[in-house]
Amino acid sequence: MTTRTTSFAASAEPSRAGRTRAIAAVCLGNALEFYDFLVYSLLATLMARLFFPFGENPLTSLMLSFAVFGTGFVMRPLGGLLIGLYADRAGRKAAMRLTLWLMALGALLFTVAPTYAQAGLVGPLVIIVARLLQGFAVGGQVGTATTILMEYAGSGSRAYYCSWQVFSQSLGTIMGALVVLTLSNLLTPEAMDSWGWRAVFAVGILAIPVSEYIRHRLEETLPAAAQGDSRQAREGGLALLCRHPRQLLTGVLLVIGVSVPVYITQFYLANHAISVLGMPLGVATWAAVVSSLPSLLLAPHAGRLSDRIGRRRSIFWPLPILLLATYPAFLLLNHWPSIGLLLLIVGLLNIPLTYGMVASLAILPELFPAAIRATGLSVTYCVGVALFGGFAQFFAAGLIDLTGSPNAPAWYLVGAILLCLAGLRMAPETVGRTLD
Repeated sequence: MTTRTTSFAASAEPSRAGRTRAIAAVCLGNALEFYDFLVYSLLATLMARLFFPFGENPLTSLMLSFAVFGTGFVMRPLGGLLIGLYADRAGRKAAMRLTLWLMALGALLFTVAPTYAQAGLVGPLVIIVARLLQGFAVGGQVGTATTILMEYAGSGSRAYYCSWQVFSQSLGTIMGALVVLTLSNLLTPEAMDSWGWRAVFAVGILAIPVSEYIRHRLEETLPAAAQGDSRQAREGGLALLCRHPRQLLTGVLLVIGVSVPVYITQFYLANHAISVLGMPLGVATWAAVVSSLPSLLLAPHAGRLSDRIGRRRSIFWPLPILLLATYPAFLLLNHWPSIGLLLLIVGLLNIPLTYGMVASLAILPELFPAAIRATGLSVTYCVGVALFGGFAQFFAAGLIDLTGSPNAPAWYLVGAILLCLAGLRMAPETVGRTLD
């Protein structure tokens, strides 16, 4: 097999087969990376028991487990900046491969980490390092992968191509949920606590062969003249910080509006049902599957719709629905707790959320020129997620502890949606705009 080193960005457009291959490769890589990054949340209650058995209050252990989940998001802005700059200098393929190798290393650390009972504080420290490493990798992955998809797309199908990023994130979540569900059903609770959870993380090491496929089979989308230009990379970073403050702020606010609902509906609500409402552990897995299905099934259609009606309208129409439905959803679930109602709520809320997510992800790279596109997208996405999305579960649990109301997390989500509306007022319409 020969390695492709050419760039189509400065010559002919890629073939249809090349575009299909790019979508498939990027989707598989994204799915494995988000599997690695998000499977921890599906095991949050188990990880709290194994690594943070502190005190008599199980909510304290769960909050510590959520805090470790959130530490990965602390590294995402740094990863977004550094890997984004690398992608804008060395090429998109090289940056994508780097993120896959880093994610595989993080998965390996999780697989071999000793528990608190086995090694005391060494265990929590190992998984914190693994989360920081994974957070750094995912910080660069979103911008790099989405930039690849957008630069493969034609001018009238950019949101459609970007929608496969959302599709693959949901695919990774469902993969993780099914692996956890399968092992939970096949193994005894003792075996799951002993080694089953390690097998869940070990799957993430499969990111390595995907990295090699990308190396050999995908064409580079960064113009050949820009590759290896360290001066451009430095100037690109400076331009991003100094010349595009409005685009940065707009992007961050838009990301907040979609990341908080994602982490509340797809991850927190299930853990809330387990720790606060007393539902069985397996409900987290089913909630992850059901909440991810709308994105898996509807993301490509959401992309087509955004390419047709515009980014601003595609982002706007889901927001009033989420704004009006969030508090009643918490109220219903806390007053009439049942697994069926939980699954119905997370499934329905993620339908409008999918359309807003796809359009938001499409507009971010369209805000920036090619020289800083991967960096701009990575930084805006990662800062928005790190500030509000990554710690959404921690803040939600803290709001309940502070107020005593199980409905308090709804107001956190409402606040994020209002910030998104502010960002939408600042955002230009980018459909039909020619990208450099």
